[in-house]
Amino acid sequence: MAHKTTEYQAFSHQILTWYRENPRDLPWRGIVDPYKIWLSEIILQQTRVAQGLPYYYAFVETYPTVKDLALAPEEEVLRLWQGLGYYSRARNLHACAKSIWFEMGGEFPNTYDELLKLKGVGSYTASAIASFAYAEVKAVVDGNVFRVLARYFGIDTDIASSPAKKEFEALANQIIPKDQPGEFNQAMMDFGARLCTPKNPGCESCPLKDSCFALLHNMVSDLPVKVNKIKIKERHLHYYVIKCGKNWVWKKRTSGDIWEGLFDFPQVESGTGDIAPAMEIPSSSAEETQHLPKKYRHILSHQRLNAVFSEVEIAEENLSKLENWCEEEGFMLVEESRIEYLAKPKLIVNFLNDQGI
Repeated sequence: MAHKTTEYQAFSHQILTWYRENPRDLPWRGIVDPYKIWLSEIILQQTRVAQGLPYYYAFVETYPTVKDLALAPEEEVLRLWQGLGYYSRARNLHACAKSIWFEMGGEFPNTYDELLKLKGVGSYTASAIASFAYAEVKAVVDGNVFRVLARYFGIDTDIASSPAKKEFEALANQIIPKDQPGEFNQAMMDFGARLCTPKNPGCESCPLKDSCFALLHNMVSDLPVKVNKIKIKERHLHYYVIKCGKNWVWKKRTSGDIWEGLFDFPQVESGTGDIAPAMEIPSSSAEETQHLPKKYRHILSHQRLNAVFSEVEIAEENLSKLENWCEEEGFMLVEESRIEYLAKPKLIVNFLNDQGI
């Protein structure tokens, strides 16, 4: 056991030394404000730092405190999140802020166990907040940490399997220094993101190269092991961009949808992209429908969306009929000048950009 302790201490010392010698200037580094730490961790889930950074700045500027975020309309929060994907994160972020403000007096929980009770906060985020803001000795284990530990210690447990999380968390919590848990957690995440990368890791410059199991056994490309791959579902969507003068028809996505709370156009889904399914639109004819030939593809974690768009012009004298149809179908009319204020999926944003909207 003493041998293991010595090995763990040497490992953590080298990781921390590398981190201090290779600093990265990020706005949430070195702070103890749980709100900003929480915000950064939620934004960076499934997101690269370069992509998430402008969103972090935008949220901190727009909602400088948890109170500001809690009191904001959900549509405004989703609009600010637009383009970042995984919109359930934004909905959970907003719901969590409201819970903290209205039910907890605006104070974040200050222990790992209590943080876990917050909506949208799992063990990783709870560990991050607890260690960064409150110096609690809880190791964070994300994809980067999985990779570093699997390679260095030669762990071939499938990281997608049920036992993996407990195994890696147990190891990480044995290694983490008791006197600097927050800095070590930052160091581990940075080490995996910048040096021990999934592809083309910097093994030659790695301070651990003389004792890394994967490097010594020529298994860097084999570890970590991930057997279960997500099956991608192929979907074909046909959107109808219905206009009547300066009014456009929009649909707000409903509860349980991947884009819940966002706005897109009326659409019909088909088995393939070869035949455009029909939609019964009042006071329109085939002559008024213009098929826009460009196809759009949007890839989600578990779905590949293939979309085409048709533009339908309705004469302004038929506006009342269109309004009645929208009410019956659950659609809404939005003036063109107000479209930019709607929270929209990236797929729709790309289409509008091509149309100059």
